[in-house]
Amino acid sequence: MTEPKPSLGQRARALLPDLSAATATLFLGVPQGLAYATIAGLPPAMGLFASTLPTIVGSLFRSSKHVVVGPTNALSLLVGGAVIALSDHDPMQVGIALALGVAVFQLVATALRLSAVVDYISSPTVLGYITGAGLLIGLGQLHNLTATTGPKGKLWVAIPGWIEALPSTHLPSLIFAGSTLVAAVVLRMLARKFDRKLPVALLVMLAGTAISWGFGLERRGLVVIADLAPIPAGFPPLTLPSLELTVQLAPAALACAMLSLVESNAVARSVAARSGQRLDTNREFLGQGLANLTAAFFAGYPVSGSLTRSALNEQSGAKSRASGVLTGLLMIVVLMAAAPVLDRTPIASLAGLLLVVAWDLVDIPQIRRTMKASRGDAIAFVVTLLATWTLDLDKAIYLGVVSSVVLFLRKARLLTIRELVVNEDGVLQEIPLDAPLGKLRRCSAIRLIHIEGALFFGSAGELRRAIEELATTPGVQVIIIRIKRASGLDMTAVETLATLAEAMRERKQRLLLVGMTVPTMELFARSGAVARIGEDALFPTQKRWFAALEAAKQKAFTLVDHHSEDCGLDHARPFVITGDGDGVTQD
Repeated sequence: MTEPKPSLGQRARALLPDLSAATATLFLGVPQGLAYATIAGLPPAMGLFASTLPTIVGSLFRSSKHVVVGPTNALSLLVGGAVIALSDHDPMQVGIALALGVAVFQLVATALRLSAVVDYISSPTVLGYITGAGLLIGLGQLHNLTATTGPKGKLWVAIPGWIEALPSTHLPSLIFAGSTLVAAVVLRMLARKFDRKLPVALLVMLAGTAISWGFGLERRGLVVIADLAPIPAGFPPLTLPSLELTVQLAPAALACAMLSLVESNAVARSVAARSGQRLDTNREFLGQGLANLTAAFFAGYPVSGSLTRSALNEQSGAKSRASGVLTGLLMIVVLMAAAPVLDRTPIASLAGLLLVVAWDLVDIPQIRRTMKASRGDAIAFVVTLLATWTLDLDKAIYLGVVSSVVLFLRKARLLTIRELVVNEDGVLQEIPLDAPLGKLRRCSAIRLIHIEGALFFGSAGELRRAIEELATTPGVQVIIIRIKRASGLDMTAVETLATLAEAMRERKQRLLLVGMTVPTMELFARSGAVARIGEDALFPTQKRWFAALEAAKQKAFTLVDHHSEDCGLDHARPFVITGDGDGVTQD
């Protein structure tokens, strides 16, 4: 007997959480769309167009329930580099041609199932680019702050040009931008103090628009969006990218495609770690590629998964991918109904908001942890940071990727991940994670994992996927990872373990790490991971063989709801037999 289909009213009620989350995301997406298009040197309307159909298509085809596709700050800066390099072309044509090139590269990567490639771009490399982007975004708004004009591009060209133009500063614009900056900072501080979620960017932008209109500041020279490129009311227009321009932009498009995939993958993993969702990375690539293809034909520009909008979407109670679809639909409604209002947004107001964005990109604590973690991490960060400031941005991305690959080639070894189970003799035995138990025994609530080999940015993804899959097994409450035989730990590996521990804690599970050598403990302390994982979850090596493992087992027994001695873990002898029966080894 088949279950009755839900009524229209029931389906509508089921969408209410997604609609609520989409509305909250829209409030953030409108000012971000306008501001990020400004970073890219494109008409502000393109930021809104890129937040409509591309957002809808991305949500329909990717696996993540919460990732919202659209313009992002770091990717917009990379697009802006291409726009400046081809200043003799129409910026809109450059934007849509780039989106087409990005889509082609991403869809080819999907067809070739290259989703694992993003695991080989290290966290310090991405951090170096993002940090460099923060400074460049801030400097890129100097002329908008003072309502002056001058050369753009490299730091040593843009800064002297701005200083030279300072005598012609438009004081009302400078005051307006400064007031926007102060208002945004104060509102954010108040929201944090009173634990309230406020659409700060939207409130500040609308307040600036109202003040400009109410006091007639446009008549006093305050530049608004309509003065530069009016926002057309209605559905995003159809566009046809130039194939010749797309081919010409191929190097920049490849860099955008890589950054977009790395950024989206990181956002999807971050949100999924909190929600407990398992992701299909190849579907994430597909959704990203199709979103960029849509942007190319509907007046958008390259898009990616937005961390701020995706996190807000998840925190606002989104239950399915419908939230992203609704966000895109609501943005279309905004374009149809509110374009004349958005046209009056002062450029100085957007400049003030972008200074806040630029500051947010510079993560000082994370930079300190990266510089302290290891020499290789520090080198990758500094090389990419300096390249971002001195080279064309697409070349900076390539150099960062090359530095990651070089580090990988120096350290790459096979990472072996095995499970420890109890054999018929009551002895711990290693078996592959997917091996059948047969007559072997394990505890359903407590799982023991043993890893050997290089645990670094190139293999951290493999460990993350294995532990995430194990953590979603029904009944699992504690996972113990024995890492004494792991080598080459770096910042990415430590970040992966810390993120896994935090995600499991949110799901009322615990991750315990056993066999922490002195250098490993020092690395965890320098990187800030001890506080994130919990000192009580770290078990240093001891003089007596397997004493740390025994201590972790006792800790695990106190954490589980129920435990049966039938699994044999209580009295299992601390001798590890390899799965192929080669003998007994002690360590």
